[in-house]
Amino acid sequence: MKRIVTFAAGFSALALAAAPAFAQAPAAASAPAAGSKIGVIEVQRIVQESAIGKESLARVQKLQQSKQEDLQKRQKDLRDLEQKIQDQGKSLSEDAMEKLQKEYQAKAVDLKRFQDDAQRELEEAQRKELGDLEKRIMPVINDVAKEQGYQLVFNKFNSGLLFADDKSTDLTEAVITKFNSQIAAPKPAAKPATASTASPAPAAAKPPMAPAPKK
Repeated sequence: MKRIVTFAAGFSALALAAAPAFAQAPAAASAPAAGSKIGVIEVQRIVQESAIGKESLARVQKLQQSKQEDLQKRQKDLRDLEQKIQDQGKSLSEDAMEKLQKEYQAKAVDLKRFQDDAQRELEEAQRKELGDLEKRIMPVINDVAKEQGYQLVFNKFNSGLLFADDKSTDLTEAVITKFNSQIAAPKPAAKPATASTASPAPAAAKPPMAPAPKK
């Protein structure tokens, strides 16, 4: 099946900057053949509503919360130091004031560096989570499209789509349902060895025969 599916960033609201797209669509897709069945996928819903997507979302949220708490602490330390300089500025010696100002500048530089590093780390976490999710969801999209006879499947909001009859073309719900069912399905138990394949049991050793009595 020919597929053209682009994935929008699912966690853009969580990071300090929006994450890049899952994958980029070709710049210009060839026109579908007459009679081709075309479907659409709402990727944002798959990220937010599938079981695996929710787990990925939670991991990014946890990382963001940790970074946010650290950032707020650093900002408070800097504000406290600034207030100290303002309150004690007139009573401090020139050397003491210079020392405080250098400390303030160092903390300001550290804060900026932390913000930049935190942003990069969050963006990288998003890329990894979305990349892993894409690898797992693409086979499901392919399966659903094949089962329902679709030749082309597009990202609903990233393909220049102006109109779609959702009832007949939107595969999002079917993909989420199938994806969740695959995750929830128990793994098949290992089959017991059959008689033909099982290793034969070793023959029991015969006890040594006692010598015949002499006549």
